[in-house]
Amino acid sequence: MESVTVSGLFKQAAENFPSRRAVSVSGKFDLTYSRLHELVERAATRLVASGINAGDVVAFTFPNTVEMVIMLLAVIRARATAVPLNPAYTPDEFEFYLSDSEAKLLFTPIQGNAQAQAAASKLKIHQATAHFPEPESELSLSLPQSDSNSKSIDKLINDPSDDAIFLHTSGTTSHPKGVPLTQLNLASSMQNIISVYKLTESDSTVLVLPLFHVHGLMAGLLSSLGAGAAVTLPAAGRFSASTFWKDMVKYNATWYTAVPTIHQIILDRHMNNPEPVYPKLRFIRSCSASLPPSVFTQLEETFGAPVLEAYAMTEASHLMASNPLPEDGPHKPGSVGRPVGQEMAILDENGVPQKAEVHGEVCIKGPNVTKGYKNNPEANRSAFQYGWFHTGDIGYFDSDGYLHLVGRIKELINRGGEKISPIEVDAVLITHPDIAQAVAFGVPDDKYGEEVRTRNLILSTNIDFTSNVQRSPFTFHPCVDESTKV
Repeated sequence: MESVTVSGLFKQAAENFPSRRAVSVSGKFDLTYSRLHELVERAATRLVASGINAGDVVAFTFPNTVEMVIMLLAVIRARATAVPLNPAYTPDEFEFYLSDSEAKLLFTPIQGNAQAQAAASKLKIHQATAHFPEPESELSLSLPQSDSNSKSIDKLINDPSDDAIFLHTSGTTSHPKGVPLTQLNLASSMQNIISVYKLTESDSTVLVLPLFHVHGLMAGLLSSLGAGAAVTLPAAGRFSASTFWKDMVKYNATWYTAVPTIHQIILDRHMNNPEPVYPKLRFIRSCSASLPPSVFTQLEETFGAPVLEAYAMTEASHLMASNPLPEDGPHKPGSVGRPVGQEMAILDENGVPQKAEVHGEVCIKGPNVTKGYKNNPEANRSAFQYGWFHTGDIGYFDSDGYLHLVGRIKELINRGGEKISPIEVDAVLITHPDIAQAVAFGVPDDKYGEEVRTRNLILSTNIDFTSNVQRSPFTFHPCVDESTKV
């Protein structure tokens, strides 16, 4: 059964490729699969020895660091549920996500995170830190010490039905919806991603997307580790246009995945400050928002690699459809490709499948699809009908079986991959004492795909803000996956 779990796929890769590079921190150190697996097993043992039981929820808030990678895998290995949180959340946001996930323990970097720690203290959630300074050192966890050795975790068998990760996805209601994803959900999606992009131990990528969102987490990290491939974490713990290509060249990258906004930034960097050499890439992947045709063409012409657009969402453990590699079929600009590893249908409002070229709602079912939203029967009734999960997106299949998306039932604003609920923006605006009414909506934008605009009934003219909402108190991030909250 281990082969259909995240832990099983990672263990298998470690056994098959023990001496190959698994994770690098740019310019600092590399970890082989054998070493990373050892660190994960020891961290999982410490978690279990400190009182973490199967089904317990462990939250953590890190940038894209090696501590994030180790703790994610260790929590899952311990049969607990991992909740990766955005380090830039406000105290109110941390309080909501920690409370809604029912977290038992919160991990932060050794430097701390004041907002997260304040929320955890308020909720009386236990706190700990994780620190890994050197490749030869042990992972330092501020948990109760135990005499248990690394063999104690061997008796713990991961089950496909274990809830492995708990994420949130923004909706058109005032609160984000909680999405539990099982080991089977995640492992199925990992295998789908590995299969469609033919990832092997010869592949290498640089992570540009945050690991607290499903895009970077699944497509960038976990699928690479399931294939025996290598992953590089930027030295700063986040994407940097000035170091991206240097890292790609240094670590022999063969591909990368990003949202359209990142692709545009990479192109702008090339135009203004080109690198002396670029790596030979097998493919460039784009997901989380529609890629403008001009950017598609520029990417292919500039970097000499096929650009593969994909379609994904949190509830499907990321991937649902993708354009294939050139040897497996054409990649069509404007299409998100063919279904990958699951059933997909275009249904009308009565649940009747539609023929090619006929519009309807995109619906899916398969082992990668969540079993349902947490404590949200109304959302589950709406999403699971006629034996299918309903995505809320409108699209059609062409005669070649490629999916084209034409709109959304859910009125979300898609800003550079960030799914922003207009109702949540409205709720923020009307907290201002001088605003009587507010309505938010999306408008086309060359850089972000869509940008947020508002119309407000103002009681006073002495308000210092623009109609282009940026932040307060919610956090907007342009470089994120289909599963992001504001």
